[in-house]
Amino acid sequence: MKTLHTKPTSTGLNDLPNKFADHWQKNFAYHVAGRLLLAVSGGMDSMALAHLLQHVGASFAIAHCNFGLRGAEADADEQLVRDWCTAHSIQFHGIRFETKKRAEELKAGTQETARILRYEWFSKLMAEHGYTRTATAHHANDNAETVLLNLFRGTGIRGLHGILPDNGTTIRPLLFATRAEIAEYVLQTGIAYREDASNASDDYTRNAIRHQVIPAAEKMFPNAVANMNETIIRVAEAELLYRSAVERACSKLVERRGKDLYIPILKLQKEQAIDTLLFEITTQFGFVPAQVPAIRSLLGSETGRLVQSATHRIIRNRNFLVITAKATTDTDLITIDELPATIVTGTHKFTFSLGAAPGQLPTESNIACLDATKSSLPLILRKKRTGDYMYPLGMGMKKKKVSRMLVDAKVALHEKENVWVVESNKRIAWLVGMRLDERFKVSDATKNVITITMEPITN
Repeated sequence: MKTLHTKPTSTGLNDLPNKFADHWQKNFAYHVAGRLLLAVSGGMDSMALAHLLQHVGASFAIAHCNFGLRGAEADADEQLVRDWCTAHSIQFHGIRFETKKRAEELKAGTQETARILRYEWFSKLMAEHGYTRTATAHHANDNAETVLLNLFRGTGIRGLHGILPDNGTTIRPLLFATRAEIAEYVLQTGIAYREDASNASDDYTRNAIRHQVIPAAEKMFPNAVANMNETIIRVAEAELLYRSAVERACSKLVERRGKDLYIPILKLQKEQAIDTLLFEITTQFGFVPAQVPAIRSLLGSETGRLVQSATHRIIRNRNFLVITAKATTDTDLITIDELPATIVTGTHKFTFSLGAAPGQLPTESNIACLDATKSSLPLILRKKRTGDYMYPLGMGMKKKKVSRMLVDAKVALHEKENVWVVESNKRIAWLVGMRLDERFKVSDATKNVITITMEPITN
């Protein structure tokens, strides 16, 4: 079993337990009722928290994850935690993961996969055993490291509130304490623990901040971590005011049309904090801070210019910025060999039926009736293509390109990708939702019709 490499400066044996008891009483004892699930790796921080929770009389069980990454070392960690639970009559939950195999399946890094696996398991344990919260041993140094990481990554003000002490499912009752205070407490009380640096962080970038940036800061500012955590608390409170102001501005600025968001450019240009609003609006769609200048440049660009994230696009469309999902990979050509038929695409449901001609034709734009004798199976439902043309109903057999019809109808650029047509015998019979073709129109002599209905999928 390993111990600390250096002995910290003593501040008094009972200092941390007393501070923890006061902190627990003020912040957790009343509103976090019931039994806790404490995540314990076997490291110094989590073993100290187990002792401190015992000190305040909290009711808890322990969960330990063996990720199978360090062989005998990981097995020894597990045994330490298991033995401690037995000695103190604490319920023990243990699990072993095939982390590397799952990382390959998830196409994620090892550390990220480990994080996903453990929190999924914690959620399962909470549901099965009725635990009210999961508790972790994050402390003030972890909080400072997190804020620095977020600051360097450019996450905006939301990243500067650090680790939340209680997010509704997980509590971090040690956030007030520094690593040095915890180390002193463990050293003076002789708490058994096992040291493993990789278990103490979620990623290796954090280790660089932990071992290089924070120590350098503490050489110049001895109370750097404590001071940062005081600032983090104030920033978290300021964020509430900031968030409220942003939400008010966005509610007046952003218009939802179906699944797309429309931002009127002239209205946006009157705002004082344009870059901040663009960041807050777009970050939820996968855009990163470095893209904000490019997004802002769309305000002065021509129609059709765009900026993309992994999942969405922001398109300049006339007087608007339009945030829309990227086109799906759903099939764009479907054959209907017999009637009736129901076809579901990524965004719509189409129903095809054959019946007697109605006394009055439907007027809804999402319903089309084709003369059955002028149509032939198979029908083709497909996305519109370059070069498509038809003879729009009511234009006296005048030929017109579909692309021109969409321009005349002022269909937004991103919406053109989702325009469907129904084709019969290589002829467009219906520009879906917009126009029938003259060659398939229902007349007084029509006896049977093919009725096509399009409905959006809302869930």
